[in-house]
Amino acid sequence: MAKKQTIDESEANKRQSRKEILRARKQEDQQRNIRIVAFIVGGILLLVLLVAIVNELFIAPNRAVASINGEQIALSDWQERVEFERAQRIISLEEQLANFNGDVGLVQQFSSQSIVELIGENSEGFGEAILDRMVDEEIIRQGVEERDLAPTDNEVDERIGSLFNYYGGDSPTPLPSPTETIAPTPSLTPIGAEAIEEALPAAEDAPASTPFPTPTPVSEETFQQEFNDLINQYKDLGIGEDVYRTVISRAIMAERLIDALAKEQELPEEDTHASFFYLVFGDEDEANATAAELSSSDFLTVWNTIRSQPPDQESETGIPATASEVPWLTQDGIEGSFGPEIADEVFSLPVDTASDVIVLTGADSEPVYVIIMVSGREERELTQADLQARKEQLLQDYVTTGQLGDIEISELWRNRVPTSPILDPKFRQPPTPTPETEPIVPEGLDAGGEQTP
Repeated sequence: MAKKQTIDESEANKRQSRKEILRARKQEDQQRNIRIVAFIVGGILLLVLLVAIVNELFIAPNRAVASINGEQIALSDWQERVEFERAQRIISLEEQLANFNGDVGLVQQFSSQSIVELIGENSEGFGEAILDRMVDEEIIRQGVEERDLAPTDNEVDERIGSLFNYYGGDSPTPLPSPTETIAPTPSLTPIGAEAIEEALPAAEDAPASTPFPTPTPVSEETFQQEFNDLINQYKDLGIGEDVYRTVISRAIMAERLIDALAKEQELPEEDTHASFFYLVFGDEDEANATAAELSSSDFLTVWNTIRSQPPDQESETGIPATASEVPWLTQDGIEGSFGPEIADEVFSLPVDTASDVIVLTGADSEPVYVIIMVSGREERELTQADLQARKEQLLQDYVTTGQLGDIEISELWRNRVPTSPILDPKFRQPPTPTPETEPIVPEGLDAGGEQTP
């Protein structure tokens, strides 16, 4: 009996050992499967990470954020330009801070726009503005290439030198002397338009124009020192010299295309100019009364009467009537200074004829009332400023037309806008308030100015 029991126990132990072995094997299989799954998941994650790294470091930078007539702007080029523009503003702010003896308040007052652009939450808008500018520059570059006007490396070097007043040892090309403009001098006695012309001095009797200041050329050593200092500032902010040179090259291209367009379109250097007198009123009744008076009186008599009024004499509205004159401006110039209503009137009204009352909106959104009389219109040579403005308008029109071409903008850039170099937080700090000082009270008086007992 005891032997049978021993045998049963032995078999039971064998069965128990077999179960434990099967259970252990099952656990090993499960752990092996878990490890395999973990390795697979880890491998997939590692592969995804590697793909992401390769994409961000090698593929995405070469992808296009914009395509202009088949020419692409790479993501990396756009990012470099954004970083350059940020660095340029930061360097400028630091220079201003040094010039203002560390007064952050003055820097904030004069360069608030730059500070706002460099704030992190505004980075997307800033990046988009730079991308738009690069698209315009590419349109210009293509126009320059078509005309074989691209600057060489030597020409870029010369332009960089001129920015530092270095001209290779030569004197800079002198700027043209300003054209002397003879302006009628207001009179306190009634005079006619013909008398104004007769009273003008002859051209040879006119005072000589003050020439523009000529830049003082610097030596090559000074230029290299200043240039290297600037490039080192950029390098400290992570910007390479090649980006700086590209920006200079783009500026030269714009200038050359402007001149080419002006020549191709035969931009005239003369245009009709007008000279006129005007009266301004803040009160409608006063303006209408003056207009009625002009029907029976000479305009210049009324003009001189208002012109000669004491400066403290005011109308019922508290705004004094004023009289002035504008000598020889183009229609664009008058429109820019006085608005389209006055410009249209000046170039349509007969000479020496008073206009009706023209109602305009003043700076405070209150109406103002204007009466004008054109004293003359004639063809005159455009000033350098007017001529340059018209050339720049040609360039703008060229770019606007180019924007209608084959242009595609990708959304790739939106999550990749650089926010470095970072603006120093000191430029966003509130300016230090002026310390309050106790008023100085003369001896024998109290703070209210009363005599002390």
